Amino acid sequence: MTTLQRVPALGTHPTAGRNPGRAETRELLSRATYDLLVVGGGILGTSVAWHAAQSGLRVAMVDAGDFAGATSSASSKLVHGGLRYLQTGAVKLVAENHMERRVLARDVAPHLVNPLTFHLPVYRGGPVGAARLGAGVFAYSALSAFGDGVGRVISPARAAAANPALRTENLKAVAVYYDHQMNDSRMAVMTVRAAVEAGAVVLNHAEVTGLRFTHGRVTGADLKDRLDGTEFGVDARLVLNATGPWVDHLRRMEDKGAAPSIRLSKGAHVVLKRKAPWRAAMATPIDKYRITFALPWEDQLLLGTTDEEYTGDPADVRATEADISQILDEAAHSVRDEHLSRDLITYAFAGLRVLPGGPGGVEKAKRETVVSEGSGGMLSVAGGKWTTYRHIGRTVTAKLAKLPGGPLTEDMEPLDRLPRRVPLPGVANPNAVAHRLLVDREPGQRLDPLTARHLATHYGALSFDIARLANEDPALGERIHPDGPEIWAQVVYARDHEWAQTADDVLRRRTTLTVRGLDTADVRERVESLLAGRRD
Repeated sequence: MTTLQRVPALGTHPTAGRNPGRAETRELLSRATYDLLVVGGGILGTSVAWHAAQSGLRVAMVDAGDFAGATSSASSKLVHGGLRYLQTGAVKLVAENHMERRVLARDVAPHLVNPLTFHLPVYRGGPVGAARLGAGVFAYSALSAFGDGVGRVISPARAAAANPALRTENLKAVAVYYDHQMNDSRMAVMTVRAAVEAGAVVLNHAEVTGLRFTHGRVTGADLKDRLDGTEFGVDARLVLNATGPWVDHLRRMEDKGAAPSIRLSKGAHVVLKRKAPWRAAMATPIDKYRITFALPWEDQLLLGTTDEEYTGDPADVRATEADISQILDEAAHSVRDEHLSRDLITYAFAGLRVLPGGPGGVEKAKRETVVSEGSGGMLSVAGGKWTTYRHIGRTVTAKLAKLPGGPLTEDMEPLDRLPRRVPLPGVANPNAVAHRLLVDREPGQRLDPLTARHLATHYGALSFDIARLANEDPALGERIHPDGPEIWAQVVYARDHEWAQTADDVLRRRTTLTVRGLDTADVRERVESLLAGRRD
């Protein structure tokens, strides 16, 4: 790797090919009429923006907060078929989920989606027996065409050898199955990048303050930049409401009398430091409907989740003391106490599942996507999950080509004429990337192996761009915190290439510093200083 000229100030040098600034982006949004304005930069909005731009539409996307700043970065981090759906007879759904899981893991994002073995312990007196679970995990793996292995039942001793944290008292057997996991925030940012590479114009921290109407039809939105207060507007032939928990709020801007269309379920999680290696995740049945997870993730232990109706302001959702206690108590069914000490907690968070309105408890509600059209022609999309986000984006984009009156533009290319498995930016073998990061260094320069591995599995081939920043300024190659793998070059990269505007954008969603409990006052101050190095 060629050493570039060193610049004098940490993170203040210009970076080739960086994103346009906020003022320039606002100007781009204001001076054109877009075919599609997507309001909401979570998993659904970013996927639709990505696929609609691929099809030739002129696409704009805005979000009142950060991209994936709410529900989409508060998931259980799983890319999975949905084992529990089998008990409801949703065989076709599980098979479809498995197909999307494999596509993401093998074709679209192999640098971001990682295989994960699951152990499902069966205890005496538990809600499900070993024979039934054994049959269930075998059927589950069959629906994935045994692409990851064969679901089976193993002995308690064998399971404990793989995971010393497993509670073995009254343990009868352990069922084994296979799924995948990812860092949801990084997946979201990479999808935004893919949408922009396909031609979309995007802006975060831009709140819709009102909708624009022409002859009773929604034809755009008025917005306010939440960072500096600038007001501007976007004209569009069609507006898509993909605001997640706020979907009804935007629908009432279109029609004050719009009836509620969704209900919300709160899911909380707890992150702890790991005291021992975890060679398998654990999924423990709590009752007939619920499973609690203990997942090795980002060198930490991720526990959760809860599932209860939420009726408050979506902006106020957070993990409460009651949530944390419930999660730790449920984890204790299968995890030894010494691994669940409150002293080990580094972070707790909560998100909201968007569910179709209807009777019954939220734990029984279907996790399905609903697309509706309002009185002013605005489309609203709600529901869905990470595993099928790409499929949902394609489905909604296909609907745009079949709207009454024809597609939004004559140049719109049908999705069936486009590649079905377009990879996300940076696609590469992470093992090969990590190796190159370590060996392609100038004499006297050294990249920590943990940092190399972290970069490779969170950026893929884009890691080399971050390594070049560290080559230009060795201070950027230093760790942000000695207990984490991230380096300062990632902050500059997030600022210039990944739309990071605030310290939380960087610490919580572009890196893992917050979830590791490493976002100290000193770290936050220095991150804010670097972000201030580029202000419009």
